[in-house]
Amino acid sequence: MNEKPGKFPFTRGIYSGMYKDRLWSMRQYSGFSSAEESNKRFKFLLDQGVTGLSVAFDLPTQIGYDSDHELAKGEVGRVGVPITTIQDMNILFDGIKLNEVSTSMTINATAPILFALYLVAAEEQGISSNKLMGTIQNDILKEYIARGTYIYPPEPSMRLVTDLIEFANTHTPKWNPISVSGYHIREAGSTAAQELAFTIANGITYVSNVIKRGLDPNNFASRISFFFNAHNDLLIEVSKFRAARRMWATIMKNKFNVTNEKAMKCRFHVQTGGSTLSAQEIDNNVVRTTIQALSAIFGGAQSLHTNSRDEALSLPTDESAKLALRTQQIIANESGIINYPDPFGGSYVIEELTNKIEKEANDIIDSLDNIGGVIEGIESGWIQNEIAQSASNYQHSIDKKERIIVGVNEFISDTIDNYKTTEIDDNSVSIQLNRLKDFKTSRDNNSVKEKLNSLHTIAQGPQNLISPIIECVKSKCTIGEISDQLRDTFGEYQSSI
Repeated sequence: MNEKPGKFPFTRGIYSGMYKDRLWSMRQYSGFSSAEESNKRFKFLLDQGVTGLSVAFDLPTQIGYDSDHELAKGEVGRVGVPITTIQDMNILFDGIKLNEVSTSMTINATAPILFALYLVAAEEQGISSNKLMGTIQNDILKEYIARGTYIYPPEPSMRLVTDLIEFANTHTPKWNPISVSGYHIREAGSTAAQELAFTIANGITYVSNVIKRGLDPNNFASRISFFFNAHNDLLIEVSKFRAARRMWATIMKNKFNVTNEKAMKCRFHVQTGGSTLSAQEIDNNVVRTTIQALSAIFGGAQSLHTNSRDEALSLPTDESAKLALRTQQIIANESGIINYPDPFGGSYVIEELTNKIEKEANDIIDSLDNIGGVIEGIESGWIQNEIAQSASNYQHSIDKKERIIVGVNEFISDTIDNYKTTEIDDNSVSIQLNRLKDFKTSRDNNSVKEKLNSLHTIAQGPQNLISPIIECVKSKCTIGEISDQLRDTFGEYQSSI
């Protein structure tokens, strides 16, 4: 093929030299128990050679409840780190200079608040916002589609997303204010083509909304990033990533009249497939993760997280997290792959699959447009039903052994493996609750009330909400208090399907 890496439509990669010039960021998704324990894990991973941090937040943090809320019981620190206050955020990054590390935060409904907490934590370190590097997921549409950790109805949620993008465009030029995520769509059971189609469609929706705000996509779109899944079918996954770049570049150029090539480039993070991991014979997961990591690298990812072998059982142990990181490091330093941008380019199989996936994804986007777009597709349940059908078909193929999962439905071992797993110390919950109690009693509660009331008033108008949220954080308002104020203004979303 005549197309070169680094040239429009970037099928073969967004840079001419790819990894010879710029290695992918090695991240390991981490966060559990408490800010203190997560800080220790971050420092451990940095010592082991990660080149970027990736923060997992617990469920109460994701849906805007303080750790002491009645609905938070039993969930504090279980699937991520509990961050309720600026104090928690400072502890999480204690001893880590935020201008020297790129931080990715997987957070959506409460993304503006966590972003504000991060900015204030950096300010208290003496670091200006224009020096911060990282990504905040901030993709609320896929929450309605696949995950369910939304708070507000779609319209105010989209306002908050747009507010963050608009604010970041001016104040944090090195920060990606949204990572449009297909990962969770794939985890919910979609096909590779559906993952690509719904992710790109969500991206189009966000860009359209920001343009309506009056911003130029030639400026803001260069900071939009994407987040994809990698499953076991290596050639399909490589082709999916190539198709993603070509689709996004073409859409930005033809649909939005973008002329800045940086704003046409589909930059993306990849995480290996959590739903592909088995609780049986967990060492098999190392092989699965390696294949998936290879697909991400052959496919030209800018950032990668490799799942740990024990994640089907628990949060990763230090040993498993290190092995997952070593998988990336061995690929980067011992395989020779990095010397060849898009090494599969020109292969008749890869080119045919790239074209096939692109066509399938575009057909899905056309069908979505015909019913009124993404939000209509969500509210009618069309998108969710399409994914559910694909998930059902996939499971049916496993049940009938049309698809072999080693150690699960074939080549099954009779031995029972005993593995060390990570246990959450209940004492960490008590520490978190006591710290929060002290925080709330020692602050100026009159100032808290004043800032929350101001946020409520401003939220009723069209003003960008990020600065008022930052002021709330500086006055020591909690994530739950800020979220509740916005709940009072916007209401809570109740799915009708």
